[in-house]
Amino acid sequence: MKKFLILVLMLSLVAGMVFAQGAAEKKVDSDVIKIALIIENTIDDKGWCQAMHDGITLAMEQNPGRIEYSYSEKMKPVDAGSAVLQYAGQGYDIIIGHGAQYKNLITEMAAEYPNISFAFGTSSEIVGPNVFSYMPESEETGYLNGLIAGMLTKTNTIGLIGPVDGGDAARYNRGFVLGVKAVNSAANVMVAHTGSFSDFVKATEVAQSQIRSGADILTGSSQQALGGLRAVADYRNRDIWWVGQDLAQIGIPEGYKVLSASSYNYAAVINTLVKKLDAGIVGGENIPMNFNNNGFVFKFNEATKSKITPAIEAKVNEALAAFKGQAGHASVVNWSSVKYN
Repeated sequence: MKKFLILVLMLSLVAGMVFAQGAAEKKVDSDVIKIALIIENTIDDKGWCQAMHDGITLAMEQNPGRIEYSYSEKMKPVDAGSAVLQYAGQGYDIIIGHGAQYKNLITEMAAEYPNISFAFGTSSEIVGPNVFSYMPESEETGYLNGLIAGMLTKTNTIGLIGPVDGGDAARYNRGFVLGVKAVNSAANVMVAHTGSFSDFVKATEVAQSQIRSGADILTGSSQQALGGLRAVADYRNRDIWWVGQDLAQIGIPEGYKVLSASSYNYAAVINTLVKKLDAGIVGGENIPMNFNNNGFVFKFNEATKSKITPAIEAKVNEALAAFKGQAGHASVVNWSSVKYN
């Protein structure tokens, strides 16, 4: 009797596995595209993960009835495989691992499920025929904030808090340095990396150290940068300011210290993915993000606009118009050659 029950259970398990594989490789015969998002933080982190979530929801509004969406939060790469398997079994058309840390997982799963499209970023790598990558050319957003920092600093000491020296964070950092140097060759940009995309505590410590060293304008990228902003906000009555990499930072309590922010408009990526699938293209391409293709949004904080002089605003608007008119503008095309002080 026990052997019979074991046999039944094994057959049920095999049948379930066959069903899951079949569901994963069966393209949905409708206009609805099912998108799944896997993130390491949360959809309201005021940074990296929220930017993608907001981009998908905006794309849903722009494509009514076309997109079905689900997400999994707080997924370390080592744990995310179970979420990918679940979405594959449920017949999702696109599975996005939002972060370069998911590259290996996405590459492996894409080979396992060739009839599902996958995406990951930030990266310009092409890792499979059914995998899209996306890369924000964030040297552009860094450059705009660098112009503001370079023209506004009174101490000629500026703080920059990065997560790691790679991907779009490295591009933002170097674009920022280029912006500072374009308007203030005497300024010193102190660059430090926390080694983590989500270590708020470490980012706070780095920012405090930079402020003690004289920094009066600070910036940083990824979700860890929120710790840096919180450190700046501790100096309520001092002329110490933040230029941000996410518009959500303007609307939080610490936002009273934010002068400007640029956000990634991931709706541009999602809309491109939808168009690619409609055209029968399932992967094997990189999707760039820049001001020219509406992949970025820039905004001054109206609450702190009095700090922005007409000369600063004019300089920023000049650069912004150049970026919108030409992808890969000359002012930042050599971002990779920038050496930190």
